[in-house]
Amino acid sequence: MAKKLYMGNEAFAHAALAAGVRVMAGYPGTPSSELIETVAKEHAAGRAEGVHVEWSTNEKAALEVLAGASYTGARTLFTCKMVGLNVASDALMSLNYVGVKGGTVLFVADDPGPISSQTEQDTRRFASFAKLPVLDPTTPEEGCEMMAAAFELSEAYRTPIIVRPTTRINHASTFMEFPEVTHAKPVPEEGFERDPKWVIFPRRAFQAHGEINERLRAIAQDFASGPFAKFNPIVEVPAGSAFDEAPVYEGAAFAEELDRREAAHVAAEDELLASGAGEADFAALETARTANVPRIGFACGGVSAAYAREALGVLEALAREAGTELPAYRFMQVGTPYPFPEDAARAFMDGLETVVVFEELDHVIEDELLMQAGRTHAACQVHGRRDGVARDRGENTVDDILRRLASAFSAFADMPQNLAASLPEPAAFEGALPTRPPVLCAGCPHRGSFSAVKRALGGRPAVLCGDIGCYTLGNAQPLDAVDTCLCMGAGITMAQGFAVAEPDKKCVAVVGDSTFFASGMTGVANAVYNQHDVTIVVLDNATTAMTGGQPHPGTGITLMGSQSQPIDIEGTLRALGVQCVVRANPFDLDEATAAAQEAIDFEGPSALIYVGPCIQLSKPNAPVCINPDACTGCKKCITSIGCPAIGFDVDARGPKAKHGQAVVDTSLCTGCGLCTFTCPFGAIEKGGAR
Repeated sequence: MAKKLYMGNEAFAHAALAAGVRVMAGYPGTPSSELIETVAKEHAAGRAEGVHVEWSTNEKAALEVLAGASYTGARTLFTCKMVGLNVASDALMSLNYVGVKGGTVLFVADDPGPISSQTEQDTRRFASFAKLPVLDPTTPEEGCEMMAAAFELSEAYRTPIIVRPTTRINHASTFMEFPEVTHAKPVPEEGFERDPKWVIFPRRAFQAHGEINERLRAIAQDFASGPFAKFNPIVEVPAGSAFDEAPVYEGAAFAEELDRREAAHVAAEDELLASGAGEADFAALETARTANVPRIGFACGGVSAAYAREALGVLEALAREAGTELPAYRFMQVGTPYPFPEDAARAFMDGLETVVVFEELDHVIEDELLMQAGRTHAACQVHGRRDGVARDRGENTVDDILRRLASAFSAFADMPQNLAASLPEPAAFEGALPTRPPVLCAGCPHRGSFSAVKRALGGRPAVLCGDIGCYTLGNAQPLDAVDTCLCMGAGITMAQGFAVAEPDKKCVAVVGDSTFFASGMTGVANAVYNQHDVTIVVLDNATTAMTGGQPHPGTGITLMGSQSQPIDIEGTLRALGVQCVVRANPFDLDEATAAAQEAIDFEGPSALIYVGPCIQLSKPNAPVCINPDACTGCKKCITSIGCPAIGFDVDARGPKAKHGQAVVDTSLCTGCGLCTFTCPFGAIEKGGAR
């Protein structure tokens, strides 16, 4: 093995392969997608032997595939982003009751910010709701260690296990070592064994609920003082000492250290008593005992623990420069937030007056420590996201935690005062920050699709229901073609609700080809069954573009290297009962508009399929050019389609333009030709720049 630089998701993939995973399935979703893709590359290169890997049609389908494989004893891995877990939840809730045989790990990537998601959903909360253990890595290296441990834990307790990294862990890069060639762990010789436990009935579910509660108590002990206690380290840093030099205790082992200290103190008191020492000697002993007892502690989860460690190092250096020192403090990383390692947390909080919690997304650790303080009647104040002492949304950063740590230290009278004020001010950008709104790529087929639908609607009242994908950007000006966006597949069914409530409006639902297969077909069936007067627009760009260009059932490309028969979208629509199905080229605006007119005018459920490849899949044509003799500077080409390749030169002059002319950025233009349909004067020509 040799050290190589891996993205976090790539490292997680190799860790799963090294753990002997046999079947992997998921649905693409940033920030999780690269794991499956890495496994597919390793399989294609012959370095991942005995592995099956697939993009399933959606997350529910993926988890159900893995459930079947797990029942045989195969090790399985599920991947998705946090909102994808909602789609899989129906299967997941029952799977935990039924149990698994082969180790089953759910790799669910959370997205604080959110950077590329609809919500800031916290999978730790979902884990508690579903009663599933969850591991929360601080670094990619720890995440890989957790991945291997999760398979062992899953098989030991016959339960699915969640590994929950966040965006910065998924996309960080680090040097790690993995085997060049991996082999899937063999399926046990007995394979699937028929047993009534695999069939979920109410009586069995009642019994299973009790088993779940019992194993969660056992797993909590493992997390606090067993083999997984290493993921919940506690560090006690004496006054003036460096964090990196302080001893690290694994979970509840810190309670043993506290007991040892107390026993040593009692022995010292007994010795003084036996020697006939006076009150001054006892007072000195008590002073020595309490001199380095921390009054403040910091509890962190996920990547916030790494940020806090770095920030504490900065504070230590600043204190030394100022001729002072940080007081004693404790630090706990909670790597197993559910079931919560209560014994370890109890030892961590022992004697503390204040605990500040840093975590991303929800206040999970904070709530657990508050409950812990209440149960033990501890005189300890717990602060965090609830009271604004920590950031209440979005991603944490080293700089932000640094300032909050300094303020927390400065709050104590005998701690370094004005520590927060001594921090260097962050560099400020002078002047107004440039605005860069998200926009569809130059040459994107969706631009023509939206333009055609808007032209076909004309001035008639309409509601345009969008969906999850690149095409959500159709809501921006000048396209202004998306009025709603809720979740994957919802646009089709929401349009039906609008059609019922406001029948005087034409209701159009826009869905991508990948989303159509993932969660759109049920909505189509509902529209046909209930005869809702809606038009379903399928944007077929032959890929799952938003998450990096993954294949889907409509492409026929699989991750195992085989070419299956592509599922025809038009045939699927007709099989579901849609009577009016029209196809068109979105780059030919006249053809696309006529097709939209036909579908929109049809009474009852209709469908319109725009077929045009994503610009990432097609070779660009020669860029268009502006004829300066014909351009009047009317800006119609800019205000109608909003292509980023078309700009405006206010200084340009021509025979028909006195106040500037349109210009083409040839580095962006793909030569799709859509803009040639927008100019009323024929000033935009195909064939290269003038």
